Amino acid sequence: MEGEGTAKHIFTAPDAGVEMDKRSEVEAIAGRGLQGDRYFSDIEAGTFVTWESDEDRQDGYDLTLIEQEAIDAIEREADVVLAPGEHRRNIVTQDAALNHLVGTRFRIGTAICRGDRLCEPCGYLQDLTGKDLLDTLAHRGGLRADILESGTIRPGDTIEPLE
Repeated sequence: MEGEGTAKHIFTAPDAGVEMDKRSEVEAIAGRGLQGDRYFSDIEAGTFVTWESDEDRQDGYDLTLIEQEAIDAIEREADVVLAPGEHRRNIVTQDAALNHLVGTRFRIGTAICRGDRLCEPCGYLQDLTGKDLLDTLAHRGGLRADILESGTIRPGDTIEPLE
């Protein structure tokens, strides 16, 4: 099935700009995000927050995913090497066509999510890493998703489109 793959690695960061922590599992909470991540604990802790209260929370900030294949491609094609977590995405996937999950509900672990939009690279990511990522990760920088039903996500969990 198109988009099906697995969660390979999980990362969270307690604050904006700090190193991402590799996790062996994470609780994904509907409408909030991943426990222990900057966007879960404090709406002002993330870099791109543009809302003032949980009631105004925008779509696509609960969870971010990136394909391992994209990470491998930028190393191969542009000689840009990203250390684990340096991509600033929560979930690294394997064999999942993330661009195809925009607008689609999917299960990852026991959580149900919806792909909201592509997670394009930004100047902040490029400044933070000191690496040329705007062009190399364009249209393959991952997926922003919302958590619709809470659950647990672990490395090795299947990513399964539900539509």
